[in-house]
Amino acid sequence: MITVHHLEHSRSQRILWLLEELGLDYDIKHYRRDQDTQLAPESLKQVHPLGKAPVITDGELTLAESGAIVDYLARTYGRETLLPAVDSPAWWDYVYWLHYAEGSLMPPLLMRHVFDRVKAAPVPFFVRPLVNRIVAGVDQAFLRQQIKTHLDFVEDHLSCHDWLVDGRFGAADIQLSFPLEAALSRTGMADRYPRLAQYVARLQARPAYLRALAAGGPYAYGPRQGD
Repeated sequence: MITVHHLEHSRSQRILWLLEELGLDYDIKHYRRDQDTQLAPESLKQVHPLGKAPVITDGELTLAESGAIVDYLARTYGRETLLPAVDSPAWWDYVYWLHYAEGSLMPPLLMRHVFDRVKAAPVPFFVRPLVNRIVAGVDQAFLRQQIKTHLDFVEDHLSCHDWLVDGRFGAADIQLSFPLEAALSRTGMADRYPRLAQYVARLQARPAYLRALAAGGPYAYGPRQGD
């Protein structure tokens, strides 16, 4: 039996979704974020030394990192349904998008999130102008353009592809979902990137996605109210 160590509002939601797409039985061990720091609880370090989610166990195997978990589950249980043929050109498209999601797209989004938290953090009033200038400077000099470059790139790809790889829904779409959901959670992003918004809406409408959402509990990046 596969066990998913699942943290609320996190990347581990897409692992639950993948398992639902595969129709596999699994158990969930739920973890809640620390209310003050919003970080994973210390108890996750008992599962993996880094104390982050997702982590899965499957028999004797314990595996962390979303990309590794998606790849393992897809190769082990979903070769025919969620992966292109290994000897096809589309295989390397899959490998690219699998690693692009966390290796290229997610870092600037995560940096933006961190700087937003820095900006909102309580500091002495006389320090606030300096903090705001630093955050605004980093955003203008680096983050804003990096995020735009990446979202433009994915938007352009989706202008001529319904799905990321091989003309069909697959594991790469599940892996890319979290960065795109995180990006679109920012006010106004859906209007600026209509193809991304439509693509994410199609992902979120899948029955397996909705089952995973019900199983996983709180998830800040799910379908917006009224959508």
